[in-house]
Amino acid sequence: MSVTSLTIVVDNQAQPGCLAEHGLALWVNVGKEHILLDTGQGPALAPNMNTLNLNPNELHHLVLSHGHYDHTGGLPWVLSAAHDIQVWSHPAVVEPRYSITNEEVRPIDMPQASKRALHALPGSRVHWSSQPKWITAKIGLTGTIPRQTDFEDPGGPFFLDPQGHRPDPIEDDQALWIMTDKGLVICVGCCHAGLINTLTYIQKLTGEKRIRAIIGGLHLGAATAWRMEQTIITLNELQPELLIPCHCTGTLAVEELQNRLNFAVRPGYAGLRLELK
Repeated sequence: MSVTSLTIVVDNQAQPGCLAEHGLALWVNVGKEHILLDTGQGPALAPNMNTLNLNPNELHHLVLSHGHYDHTGGLPWVLSAAHDIQVWSHPAVVEPRYSITNEEVRPIDMPQASKRALHALPGSRVHWSSQPKWITAKIGLTGTIPRQTDFEDPGGPFFLDPQGHRPDPIEDDQALWIMTDKGLVICVGCCHAGLINTLTYIQKLTGEKRIRAIIGGLHLGAATAWRMEQTIITLNELQPELLIPCHCTGTLAVEELQNRLNFAVRPGYAGLRLELK
């Protein structure tokens, strides 16, 4: 039986000895496979890997959940430190994107240094796809996640142009799943496609209904009361064993999830390790 272990390398919160930053990076071990999901903004990644005794040169795969700066800033360092790593990404991950609030325009796309590093890789090491893909026999990616619910949205004032004419649905948002003997382990970056959309799509793709664990950012900080209510109702119906909300979930949202879900909720932080046998 292969052991699946998850380590939060970068998060908004951190244990003593690790750096905190607004971003996310998860180290995933499945048997002998080593995978990094996202890279944070960059500054915390290398120091935290060193603190947590994680060797980037042991990585086999880098998965990009979407193209925002707080998930892709550490990409140049990873690609320089992990010499043979394979990169898995949606093709829209490099698109320009903006957050616009009260006429303040803020670029939030992948940093130029990360785009250059990604495009400099040989084509044999970059796997571009908007479709579901299996990395190994037990590990898969969703590609673009269909938006089915009527209560979920991308979670912010996101646009593809600085004038705010083209809303950004963040079609590159994707999740990683691991098939285990006891159900799915699902890793998400920001869940811009919506948590429920993500979970139910993975169940459909795999034919597996049991969810063993969910870990990552849920982007519920600005969620309406209606969205929170429907999310909680549906999560209690899906009955995962464990939820580890991280990064962009939002402090109040995490508290509500802890108070109202009838299964284990364990807030994430950089340095948290989870082993699933």
